[in-house]
Amino acid sequence: MKPARIALLCLLPLITNCVKGTDMKTIRETKQAHEASLLALPDVVSVGIGQDEKGGPAIVVGLARDNAETRERLPEQLEGYKVIVKITGEIRAQ
Repeated sequence: MKPARIALLCLLPLITNCVKGTDMKTIRETKQAHEASLLALPDVVSVGIGQDEKGGPAIVVGLARDNAETRERLPEQLEGYKVIVKITGEIRAQ
């Protein structure tokens, strides 16, 4: 096999990942697309952007109180981004 072919075969996984990556929505687009439906769930008081335990981007859903029914309805991921649930308490405008 010629060196050029070997180099292309080695790069193929990288090229494939790059193409798939461009199809993925940004986290802001994902948050915006799902925010209204998440806020419609009982005790959900906020939807934001944060980081997971590894420092990757995540959708952060704030609950006024721990609600098992709502937790069951929340997805583990949205469009490839991890969903993190935090108990924030009631949020009031000042």
